[in-house]
Amino acid sequence: MANELTIPALPCPDIDEIASFYEMLGFEITYRQTRPNPYVAVRREDINLHFFGMDGYDPAQSYSTCLIIVPDTSELFEAFAAGMRAVHGKLLISGIPRMTRPRLRNDRYTGFTVIDPGGNWIRINRATQEPEATTKLAKAMEDAARQADARGNERQALKILEGALKRADGSEAELQEAQQFREELIERVNASVSNESGPRPGA
Repeated sequence: MANELTIPALPCPDIDEIASFYEMLGFEITYRQTRPNPYVAVRREDINLHFFGMDGYDPAQSYSTCLIIVPDTSELFEAFAAGMRAVHGKLLISGIPRMTRPRLRNDRYTGFTVIDPGGNWIRINRATQEPEATTKLAKAMEDAARQADARGNERQALKILEGALKRADGSEAELQEAQQFREELIERVNASVSNESGPRPGA
């Protein structure tokens, strides 16, 4: 059989909050009910996500996740980022909800992650792998991206990146990118002090 369709159903504490968040990212609500159980479905082109409400659900303790495979991550990221900036005036990079930037990880795939108000990790990955890293700094950035953006372990990522920056061997562009990543990681680590999210599955 071919042309099957798989749609994840993910938990959240409030379907209205989830619906507003995904509308901000350019999704449309395709279904919504409050009784007998709260449930909402959203869609953006061929991306379908469903959510069910759970009383007492803690987003900071969520381990719910799903993968979305796309030809190129940049277009979707820019669209999501534009929606965030239009509503919040900035890209949300720490706390819940938040979104990471597209980065190449040490599994050779480029990806970014949306952590929604329910604490669900929506992982958007490029379909094809990239060539191997050619410098130690580039390799360290990939390792750090795997720790921070795929696992949620920003502290370990920061340790890896700061160690690599002390013995930097990359190009000026790589150095600038690494410094920007470091600044983002510091912000994310500081935000997690009051709302510890911990590592997430999927690494």
